[in-house]
Amino acid sequence: MGLLTKHREHMDALAIVKTHYQPVQPSVQPSGLVSYLELAPDPRLQLYIHCYWQLKTNNPLKEPFVYRVVADGCIDVFFEPGQSQESFVMGFCKQYTEFELDRTFNYVGIRFLPTMFPRLFNVDAASLSNRTEPLAAVVPSMASFLGSCFTPDVSIEHVQLQLDTYFLHHMVQVNSVTDLRLYNALATIIKRSGTLNVEKDIDCGISPRQLRRLFKFYIGDTAKTFSKIVRFQQVLRTGASFYDAGYYDQAHFIKDFRHFSGVTPKERAL
Repeated sequence: MGLLTKHREHMDALAIVKTHYQPVQPSVQPSGLVSYLELAPDPRLQLYIHCYWQLKTNNPLKEPFVYRVVADGCIDVFFEPGQSQESFVMGFCKQYTEFELDRTFNYVGIRFLPTMFPRLFNVDAASLSNRTEPLAAVVPSMASFLGSCFTPDVSIEHVQLQLDTYFLHHMVQVNSVTDLRLYNALATIIKRSGTLNVEKDIDCGISPRQLRRLFKFYIGDTAKTFSKIVRFQQVLRTGASFYDAGYYDQAHFIKDFRHFSGVTPKERAL
C-alpha cells in the first residue's frame, strides 16, 4: 500500500505541469513557403513531452529565414532528419531567441515540459540555460539514435512513431526521484499564472536556498524568472490585458512582452 501511495503521489506531481501549463510557440506567417506543425506524443509520454514539432520549407526560399523562439520555460531537442551531426538541445531561455536558417530546411523537435528533460536524462538544466548545445555533448545516446534512424525524406508521422518508441523504451530505464516540494511550488506558480510574490506566496516546506537549488537543476533558472515566463505565456495564450496579467502599468507589460517574444503586443497582433 505504501508503494502504491508513493506511485500515485509521483504521478500526481508530474501531472501538475501537464494539466495546468500549455506552453505556446507562435506559428509562422501563412506564406505557404514555410510550415510549422505540432504533434502530440504517445499518451504514456504526455506527462513528460509537450509535443513533437516540425519546421520546414515547402519550397526553396529566396533568402535565409529568421525564426524567432519565444520564452516558454521548456527545454527542446531538435534535429534535421538524415543529418547525423545536426542535433541540438536548447535549454531554458529567459528571453526570446532568433535562429537564422538556410533557404531550405527541415527541423524536427521534441519539446519537453518544464523539469522533464533533467528528470529523464539526469542533466543539470542550469548547464544548458540560455544556450544551444550539440546534443552529442549532452546525451550522446539520443544524438546517436537521431543521427542514424531517419532519412532526409522521412515523413513526420514515421518520426513521431520512432520517437514514441525510443522514449517509451528509455522511460523503463529511468528511476528518478520526485521531489514533491518542487512540484508543489510549480503548482502554486502555474495555477496563479505566474502572478505572485515568489518569496511570500510559495510555501512548500523547504528553505529558499533549497528551492533555488531545485529550480536551477530542474528548470534552469530561478522560481522568479520561471514565474515571469508563466505569466507571459498566459498572456500569449489568452490575449489577457496588462491589468488581467497582474501588471500595474502598461509600459512594464510591453517591456516584458518584448523581452520574452521579440515584439510588442501591438506588433504581434498585426
